[in-house]
Amino acid sequence: MLPGHATAQGTAGYRERFPQLWEAGHFRRPEQAPGPAELWMSSIGLGTYLGEPDDSTDREYTAAIATALRSGINVLDTAINYRHQRSERNIGAALRQVIDSGEAKRQEVVVCTKAGYLSFDGELPADPRAYFKSEYVDSGVIDPAQLAGGMHCMAPAYLENQIERSRSNLDLETIDVFYVHNPESQLAEVPREVFHERLREAFAMLEKQVKAGKIAYYGVATWSAFRLAEGARDYVGLEEVEGLAREAGGDGHHFCFVQLPFSLAMPEGFALANQRVEKQKMSLLAAAAKLGIAVVGSATLYQGHLTQGVPEFVRRILGLHTDAENAIQFSRSAPGLITALVGMLQREHVVGNVKVGLAAPTAREEWSKLFTKS
Repeated sequence: MLPGHATAQGTAGYRERFPQLWEAGHFRRPEQAPGPAELWMSSIGLGTYLGEPDDSTDREYTAAIATALRSGINVLDTAINYRHQRSERNIGAALRQVIDSGEAKRQEVVVCTKAGYLSFDGELPADPRAYFKSEYVDSGVIDPAQLAGGMHCMAPAYLENQIERSRSNLDLETIDVFYVHNPESQLAEVPREVFHERLREAFAMLEKQVKAGKIAYYGVATWSAFRLAEGARDYVGLEEVEGLAREAGGDGHHFCFVQLPFSLAMPEGFALANQRVEKQKMSLLAAAAKLGIAVVGSATLYQGHLTQGVPEFVRRILGLHTDAENAIQFSRSAPGLITALVGMLQREHVVGNVKVGLAAPTAREEWSKLFTKS
C-alpha cells in the first residue's frame, strides 16, 4: 500500500506546480476547520459515481483520474459502493501510476471515500441476497437488526470492515477523508434517539481508526439531511452531529468534513436557514464555518442536467462561456465551500472542467445577486 496521507507541505507543493490556477484562486484551505486547515485543496474535485461496472469504464476512469492529477485537481471522491468497488480501484490504479512516474506524491492528494450502503464486489452477483448473507451476515460483520431499508448500515463493525476493503481497493495505508454515507437513510426506520446513538458509536470507532493511522479525518456525506427544513423526517442538525463527535472524540475530535449536494438546482446549503448554532438560525455553510467543519459540494452538474438550460441572468452574472462552466463556477464560488465535485469519466471532461479553475471565483457581492433574481 502507498504510505502517508495528504499534508500541508505536500498539498502546498502540488499547488505551486500550477501557478496560473493558484493565482486565480483555484486552491483553498479549509481554514476554519482546525484539523485540515493547512491542506490546500482544489476548488474542483473529481467524482466517480457514474458509469457502468465494466472494464472499458475502468480504463476511462483510470485515465481521467491520472489526467486530473496532472492538471491541477488534487481532490478525488468515491465510495465503496460506486460501481461495485471499481471506482475505488480505479483511483488506486491512477494514483499508483502517477506516483510511480514521479508526476505526483501521495502527500499531495486528498482522497475521500464513503461507506454505509451494502456493496457488491466488482459485478452484480447472480443472487444478491445470498451474496450479502454469506459475505456479511453469516460472517458476523452485520447484525440484520442494524440494517435500514435492507441496504444501509452504519454499525461500527460494518464500517470498520468497509474501511479495510477501501484501503485495499485504493492501495492506501491512510484514507484522507472517510464519510459515513447518507446516514439520514436510517431515520426512515429508527427513532431519532436511536439514530444519534448509532452515529455516536460510529464516530467512536472512527476516532480509533484515526489513532490507528487508517484514516486522517471523517465526516458525513449526505443527500437530503442538510437540505431540508427543520422538522422533516430526514433533517439532520449539524450542531447535533458535531456534538456527537465531541462525545466520541473529545474537543480534539476528527469530524472535520461534511458533503452535501450544492448546485444551481440544489442551493439550499446557502439559501436555506435550516440550521441552529447556539440557538441562532443560519444556513448549513454558515453553521459549518462556526463549528469548524469543511464543506464539500457534490452533484455540481446534477448528473449532467446543468450542462444546458442555465438562465441568461445566471450566465451574465457568472460570466463564463458554457452552461457547464457556469454551473461549476456557481458552486465553487459559494462562500465557505472548499471543493465542488464534478463527475469526470473521460479525459476530455477533465481538460474542459479544469479550465474553470483559471477563472477567479465570482465575487460574493455579485454571486449573491443570483438569490435576489426572480
